[in-house]
Formats: sequence, structure tokens, C-alpha cells
Amino acid sequence: MYWPVPASWTPHDEAELVAGWRLWLELSDRAWPTAAWDGTPAGAVAQLRELLAACDDIETAYRETAGTPSPGFRRLVQGLVVTAGTAIGLWWDDFDPLDGERAALLHEDLARFAEQAEQVLKLLAANGGWTGLDAIRRRPA
Repeated sequence: MYWPVPASWTPHDEAELVAGWRLWLELSDRAWPTAAWDGTPAGAVAQLRELLAACDDIETAYRETAGTPSPGFRRLVQGLVVTAGTAIGLWWDDFDPLDGERAALLHEDLARFAEQAEQVLKLLAANGGWTGLDAIRRRPA
């Protein structure tokens, strides 16, 4: 499932800017499987499950300090939840080794989320004021 990323986002207040920064950091770090991946579909989506827990923590912290996040920020998070949730729902309990066909399907689901995450990362960086850091993150090693 694809959820459109808003065309723009402007932090509503300082607390939302901090929430956006935290979301950017989480997406930069947890959106893709690490080298520790065990090769199973469930292992591949484990990072997404952790990311969704982090999104919940970010939104909860915002609500505790500043009230309700702006509709724009909620749409950013909701899109990530819907897109990641689709992949998680399909693969969370699949611990069987991958064959070629299943690997292609998993890749497609993860690529869909990665596209969503990249769009959100760009939007957060552009409107949060950390495009320089985002450019460094995107440089090849």
C-alpha cells in the first residue's frame, strides 16, 4: 500500500521541530535491515517494527510536552505506519528461508517502504533545517 507524502511540512512549534528531528534520526537509522539480518522475512521487517515503536514514542513525547501534533506531522507518521504496517503484516511471522520468488516479493514490499521513507526524510530535512546533514547521510561511503 502506498500513502502519499504531504507536499510540505512546517514545524508547528519547537516541540514539533524536535519531534521531526527525532523522526529523521529514526528513519535514517532503522528503515533498512542491518548487517545482522538473519535472512528471514521476519528478520527483515523487525527493523520496521522497531521504527513504528519509535514513532509511537515520538508522538507520545510530543503530546506530553506540547499537546497534539499538527495535521501535517501526523500525516507524515501515519503514512509511515500504513506503509510499514503492510510489510509487517505480511512478513512478521515468516521465519522460513527465502527462495527467489519470496525474496522478490519481500524486496518489493521493502522497496515500497524505502521509497516512502526517503520522501519523508527529504521533507523533514528540507523543512527542519538540516539539509546539510541529510546530504552527508546520502553520500556514498
